[in-house]
Amino acid sequence: MKDLMGKAIWDYFHNENPEDLQTETSISELDELPVDYLFREFEEMNDIEQKALELAQGKVLDIGSAAGSHALYLQNERNLDVSALDISPKSIEVCKLRGIRKAIVENMLDFSGETFDTVLLLMNGTGIFESLKKIDTYLQKLHTLVSDNGQILIDSTDILYMFDRDEDGGVYIPAGGYYGELDYIVHYKGESENPIKWLYLDFETLKNAAENNGFTIEKIMKDEDSYLARLTKK
Repeated sequence: MKDLMGKAIWDYFHNENPEDLQTETSISELDELPVDYLFREFEEMNDIEQKALELAQGKVLDIGSAAGSHALYLQNERNLDVSALDISPKSIEVCKLRGIRKAIVENMLDFSGETFDTVLLLMNGTGIFESLKKIDTYLQKLHTLVSDNGQILIDSTDILYMFDRDEDGGVYIPAGGYYGELDYIVHYKGESENPIKWLYLDFETLKNAAENNGFTIEKIMKDEDSYLARLTKK
C-alpha cells in the first residue's frame, strides 16, 4: 500500500503543497476529493455523521479514522475515551499530531484485547467489509470488539440508483456478484493506489448479515439513498 490517502492528509496538515485526492470506482468516473474535507468540523459534517457522533457514548473505537475528525470531536467536545484506528500510518501520525491521545495503526481484523461501548464505522463504513463473501468475517470480529451492552454505528449507501433503468423501471445490473461490490482506486500527485475492494450495502442485505452474526439491527435514520444503522448484540 502506497498510503496515498495518508500522504494527502500529511501534506495538508503540514502545508506541504497538498493537492486534492482523486477517486474512482469500477462503475464511476474520476472524482475530486478535497483533502480539507477530511479535516472538517462537526458543523460541516453531514446529518448522518452528526447523528452518529451524538449517539456515541462510553469508550469509543473509531474504525477508519483517517485524519481523525470524528475522534477529535468526541474526545475534545464530548469528553469521551476514544481510540482512532486506521491502516494508514501517515493518517495515524496526523491523528496524534492533532491531539488524539489514542491512535493506532492496525487492520481491524488484527486489533484485539479491548471492548468498546461504541464502535464507529462512518463515511460508508460498510466499505471496509470488502465483499459479501467477507462480511461474516468482519461482523464476527466486530462482535468481539463491542461490549455486551454496546453499540456499533455504521453507515452506507444503496447505490442501486447509479445503474440504468428501462422504461418499466427495471434496473440493468451487470452479471456477476452483488451490485454494491466495487473496486475503489485512489490517485494523488500522479500516483495511483492499487484497487481495493469496497462494499456499499443496501439496508436489507446488511440486516440479514447482521442478524446471521448475532446482532439485532435498527435503521436510525435515512438521508436519500444513505442510512445510519445501529447494531447491538442479541
